[in-house]
Amino acid sequence: MLQVTVAYSPGPREVFEEELGVAEGTTVREAVQASSLPARYPQLAWQDLTPGIWGRAVEWEQRVQALDRIELCRPLTVDPKIARRERFRQQGARGTGLFARRRKGGKPGY
Repeated sequence: MLQVTVAYSPGPREVFEEELGVAEGTTVREAVQASSLPARYPQLAWQDLTPGIWGRAVEWEQRVQALDRIELCRPLTVDPKIARRERFRQQGARGTGLFARRRKGGKPGY
């Protein structure tokens, strides 16, 4: 038996996570079906979501390995580049960026 985790976030600050034991040779689709996700969220069309293992997109027929974390990813609602630009516009140039906080007496840029 292989130990895998199935994770899904139905909304912000909500996480469904379940550890389960599956047989060797089990696919991502079979692991999700074996979890309680389909019963817990019956309205969810989980087959239409993008599956991933540890943050990397995979196919539904990918075989799982021991300690894999299967993640079901919702589609993005906002382009990350646009969201970053909007945050920068709201915060302004001060206090943003990699070198915004310097140690007292530290050199500029470090």
